[in-house]
Amino acid sequence: MKQYDIASIGGDGIGPEVTAQAMRILDAAAEQFGFSLKIQDYPLGTDYYLANNEIFPSSIFEECKQQHAIFLGAIGDPRVPVGMIEFGIIAKLRFELDLYINLRPVKLYDARLCPLKDKTPEDIDMLIVRENTEGAYSGMHGFAHKGQPLEVATQTMVYTREGVERAVRYAFELTKTRAERKVTLVDKANAIRAQDIWTRTFAEVAAEYPDVATDHAYVDAACMWMIKNPEWFDVIVTPNLFGDIITDLGASLQGGMGIAASGNIHPGQVSLFEPIHGSAPKHAGKNVASPVAAIMAASMLLDYVGEKEAGAAIETAIVDLVRDGSIRGVSTAMHRTDEVGDMVLERMRSTAGV
Repeated sequence: MKQYDIASIGGDGIGPEVTAQAMRILDAAAEQFGFSLKIQDYPLGTDYYLANNEIFPSSIFEECKQQHAIFLGAIGDPRVPVGMIEFGIIAKLRFELDLYINLRPVKLYDARLCPLKDKTPEDIDMLIVRENTEGAYSGMHGFAHKGQPLEVATQTMVYTREGVERAVRYAFELTKTRAERKVTLVDKANAIRAQDIWTRTFAEVAAEYPDVATDHAYVDAACMWMIKNPEWFDVIVTPNLFGDIITDLGASLQGGMGIAASGNIHPGQVSLFEPIHGSAPKHAGKNVASPVAAIMAASMLLDYVGEKEAGAAIETAIVDLVRDGSIRGVSTAMHRTDEVGDMVLERMRSTAGV
């Protein structure tokens, strides 16, 4: 029997609660589809830092590197400076594991979840490929005369040919698996001239994929068209900063942060999967946070490690529960956290005839 080793990091706020439900679903999928999981829980987050004065011990990081995949619940807590835990955990994983693709499915499961009028699941089904390790988030920043009236702050956007090309190529390969087979480059090369490297690289890679249609949009126009005509988009590839922005816009189209999941991926190596919502400390411990996004991240994790049928079964259970009204919504307090987990488990069992 195939075994997958999974590192589970619940994190802060509602993270441990939604992670617990995702792990329940993963265990059920393993039993149903004939593989096994060895899930190692790591209690990293703000509580761990405050107790140990250490964010991510090197020994735990080395163990995470040996897993098939990593699951993260949520990070962030007002008791510590903004960004401290985020950079110590999520950024450390992204950069030190070279998770150069952030993959964000934007898929509407039911028209009732969409804030746009007259848009259906047929209109909103896109994949956004965000370059994940370069751009404005590469960490090259500094201050001069800090705290003084003439303070100067700088942050450098960094693009390498290798970093751009591997993200673009990933998007084209992904597009080949889709019915529409269209990839759109979203950048701002007319104003940020360094992004001409994206324009040129995209054109050169596109020449190798004559059967894939291509398009281009500047990021401001892309935001407009995502609202006006989301059906125009199939696969989008974009630099880091713009990807961070338009993926949250995409999440609103599919029903909000409570349903959106993402993968931080280095193809063929240990990769990280997470719901995209925050830690929502004010809701922690109340059993009111929606675990749907976390469960969808679990589905993405299984698909990535090769258990595609199991991953699809989880997604199908969520879709069915949303469409038949069992899950009335994916925002906080619509259902109890564990109630949603129970519903997904029951639907998976009934679909399998167990």
